[in-house]
Amino acid sequence: MPDRLTEVLAVLGPGAHRFADAAAWAELEAGLGMALPADFKAVVDAHAPIRINHHLYLHHPATDRWNLGKWIHETARAWADVDFDEEEWEDPEEDPRTALGLSEVTFGTAGGLIPIAGTDRGEYVFLAPLPDDDSNDSDSNGGDGDDPGLRICVVDQDVCWYEYRMSFTEWLHRYLAGEDMGGPNSSAFYPGPVDLQYLPMSRNDRPVAWSGPDR
Repeated sequence: MPDRLTEVLAVLGPGAHRFADAAAWAELEAGLGMALPADFKAVVDAHAPIRINHHLYLHHPATDRWNLGKWIHETARAWADVDFDEEEWEDPEEDPRTALGLSEVTFGTAGGLIPIAGTDRGEYVFLAPLPDDDSNDSDSNGGDGDDPGLRICVVDQDVCWYEYRMSFTEWLHRYLAGEDMGGPNSSAFYPGPVDLQYLPMSRNDRPVAWSGPDR
């Protein structure tokens, strides 16, 4: 089985681990009531807060600005305010319960959808439980550091939901390779090294941009 974390870090570079902090992760996970996948935490610790290939943003739990815990809470609260029972869905993919095979949907807590990344194109990436009818299927996911009870789900700018039964690092590696990892025709591929940009950590900070290793 491929080592997806190694593959991702080979594309992004090893990272500076500027804010790696086990205590910050422990506090965030205690608030969520669940452990986050080890591969996701490894990528975030290596690089975040960062913008990847012009669109994808990763936050970090140990920073004041671009704080992952605050972003998860605010994003989950916004989605929790949507009354899915009152909406009239023109497409089944617009109702996350139908699209993801869940009898109910919650946000920001264990057993619900946890936002972990977003793009400036209006997409959100979530960790999500497996569908109700196969939540005990231990073979539905793959990849290193992944919880077999979780999958990656993406909602696009048209509020359509899509599932990817794989680890975060497999999803990220395939996203960077130009595959449609946010629904049909969602590819955001840029040839050559990955474009990376540290996000400003204060009002007077300037973004620092560079390129990942050749690929």
